[in-house]
Amino acid sequence: MPHILVRYCLPLLLLPLWSGQAFAADPDVVRYAKAAPYEDVREDIEFAIQNRALLVALTSHIHAMLQRTGKDLGDDTPLFENAQAYSFCSAKVSRAIMAADPHNIAFCPFTIVVYSPRGEVGTTYVTYRRPPVGSNPRADAALRELEAFLDGIAREAVGLR
Repeated sequence: MPHILVRYCLPLLLLPLWSGQAFAADPDVVRYAKAAPYEDVREDIEFAIQNRALLVALTSHIHAMLQRTGKDLGDDTPLFENAQAYSFCSAKVSRAIMAADPHNIAFCPFTIVVYSPRGEVGTTYVTYRRPPVGSNPRADAALRELEAFLDGIAREAVGLR
C-alpha cells in the first residue's frame, strides 16, 4: 500500500511545484505554471515581450477590477492573489495573419495573462487563447505561426525556452 501512495499520489501532490509545467485542460487555452512569485513571472512576461522589440499597449489589472466590482455584484470573494493581462502587437505577425485572411483582425491585439489564483501562493500561471484553425490553409498556417509566437513568449516567461 505505501508504494502505491508514493508511486501515484506523491507525483500528483508535487505537480504544482514543478516549474514551467504545461496543462491541457482546455484545448482552446494554453496554460503554463511556474513555481515562482507572481511579481517575478509578471516581470518575465514583460521582458519576454520586450525581447521581441515589442511594447505592451495595454495592461489590464484583472485582479484589481474584480476586487473593485465584487461588492456591487454581490460577491466580493477574492479569486486571485493577483492577475494581469498584457495586450501587445507585432506588425510582422499581424500583417501575416491578416494578409492570409483580413478577418483575422479579430486576433489583434495579442493577449497573454499572468495570474496566481487565491490559495496558490507561490504558483503563477501564464496563459493565452489558442487561435483556432479552420478550412483555409493559408490562414491556418498564419494562425499556427501566431500560436508559436505567443507560445514562445509564454515559454520564455516560465523558463521553458
